[in-house]
This record gives sequence, structure tokens and C-alpha cells, in this order.
Amino acid sequence: METTFELFNNQLIQELVGAQDCNLRTIEMLLGVEISSFGNQIVINGPEDAVKQAYSALNIMQHKLMKGQTLGEQEVKAAVRLSNAPTDTDNEEENTSALADIVLKTKKRHIYPRSATQAKYIQTMMKNEMVFGLGPAGTGKTYLAVALAVSMMLEGKIDKIILSRPAVEAGENLGFLPGDLKDKVDPYLRPLYDALYEMLPAEQVDKKLAIGEIEIAPLAFMRGRTLSNAFVILDEAQNTTPMQMKMFLTRLGENSRMVINGDLSQVDLPHGIVSGLQDALDTLSKVQGIGSVTFTASDVVRHGLVAKIVKAYEERNQKKQTKRQNHE
Repeated sequence: METTFELFNNQLIQELVGAQDCNLRTIEMLLGVEISSFGNQIVINGPEDAVKQAYSALNIMQHKLMKGQTLGEQEVKAAVRLSNAPTDTDNEEENTSALADIVLKTKKRHIYPRSATQAKYIQTMMKNEMVFGLGPAGTGKTYLAVALAVSMMLEGKIDKIILSRPAVEAGENLGFLPGDLKDKVDPYLRPLYDALYEMLPAEQVDKKLAIGEIEIAPLAFMRGRTLSNAFVILDEAQNTTPMQMKMFLTRLGENSRMVINGDLSQVDLPHGIVSGLQDALDTLSKVQGIGSVTFTASDVVRHGLVAKIVKAYEERNQKKQTKRQNHE
């Protein structure tokens, strides 16, 4: 199949194709198509589905440039991943605009989805008061949840951000770690701090932590509370017990949202204890108003090698499961 993408804004041509057509070469490599540029026209050749996806990616890139964003290699790769996103309408222009318009605004940066699943995840968090984010490390589950929480706080939609993780020891013993309770649990909560400092100036994070507008606490500290006007995130939820998960989910108060993130392939609970995350998914599967988004290795947005590592482990686990089923 051959199709032609035409730019109607000649000033954007060089930014779209990149230096020495590097952006086009990136799309070629990712989708297995051939792309040539002639003036304000870009001709795409290759398998039909790949050509359509390349066209959609160029459309998304053009929309981002028109909104003042810059395009680097990571942004081009993100556009390719987004071009494969499921759509709610058959109108190509509306679909492209909707994907390009997804943005979480924080003090230090604007954050955009880098994969179709990330786009779906953000949209699901915006629509639902409770959302489960499932999948491997590096897919942006926690980062995007924190970004939405910060964005909603800056817009005045919530009063408080509460970030929590179960303090599963994972080979270490809390009692032997130095310091008071905060010193002991802070290493487990470090990814949440890191995300906050990427989105807000350090002095604002420290101030909000001091006055309680941002609270970071172990899961055990949630018992007995009602969390209202808050954005509540539970990270590493696969390491909760069913009782802990039920306790956490029932903390939801008025005008609040909850995001529960975890990777069911990374359970650190003692052998024989059921993951509270899996138990909740099974129990709440038919409850209206709860969203769920599953990420895969293809959604990993860290170093490219991380995606390959995750995929290799997924394939190994799948082989083990198949072998076990055959024996049964």
C-alpha cells in the first residue's frame, strides 16, 4: 500500500521530518515501512496496517508540533505507540486530536502519554473514581498516577495527595534497618518521592509534606481513616494481603479517587499467602465504576533493554505455565 501525508503548514516540515529525515527513519525502523519526503509531501510504502499506523503517527506528531511541543527520538517513538491506540470514533482527525491533547500539567513539566496503554490509563483515571493499574515495572503506572494527582491538586480539584505502599521487607528486616520508623519505611517509598520532585519544585514538595497536603505513608497507617477530597495511590499493591486490600479500598471518601498499581508477577508475600491485588480483581470484576488497565512489556518506556528483559521473563513464565497445565 502507498499513501501520501501532506503538511499544510510548511514551517513544520523540517521539524516533522527531523535533521537528515531522522524522525522518518525512526518510523521506518519501528514499523517496517519506506518513507520518502518531497517538499510538503511524505510518501509511505509498505504493508497496509503499517502504512496506516505510520500515517497516524505523523498526524499525531504534526498535532504536537502545532501545540508548541518539540520532537525528539522518544517523542517520535511515543507517537508510533500512540498511533496504535484503540479509538472511540471513526473520525481520524478527532482521534488524533484526542490523543495529542492528553496532557497532565505540573509545575515543572507537562507530561504526555508515551504509549496507547498509557493514554488509555490516563483517560480511565480521569473517568473513574477507582482504577487498577496492572503490569510490569517501567510502564509509567505510578509516575502517571502521581502526575494526575499533582495536576488535579494544582487545579484545586482535590485538597490532598496520599501515597502509600505496603512495607513488605523483600529480603530485609525492618527491625534491623537504622533510624526511626520514617527512616525505616522511606526506602520503600522512594519512587513516590522521586516522582513528586520531578513534577514540583523541591521547596513546594517539602512544604506540602510538612503541612500534610502530600502524605506518604505505609499501608498500615491507613486503617480507621476516611480519605475525602483526596487522590490516593497505592503502589506495589501485589504485596498486600486480601484483608489489607479490603481495608484500603474501603477508605474511599467523598470527592476522592483511588489508583491501585501492581505487578502480579512480582509478589513478595510469604509462600501460600494470596495477593490482595489478585483477590480484589477477582472480587470486584463486575462492580460498576471501577476501571482497570493492563500494561505489557511493549509499554515499557524506560531503557529499551528493560522492555526486552520484561518480555523474556514473560515468555519464560508463560512456558512454565503451559508446561504445568500439560502435566495436569
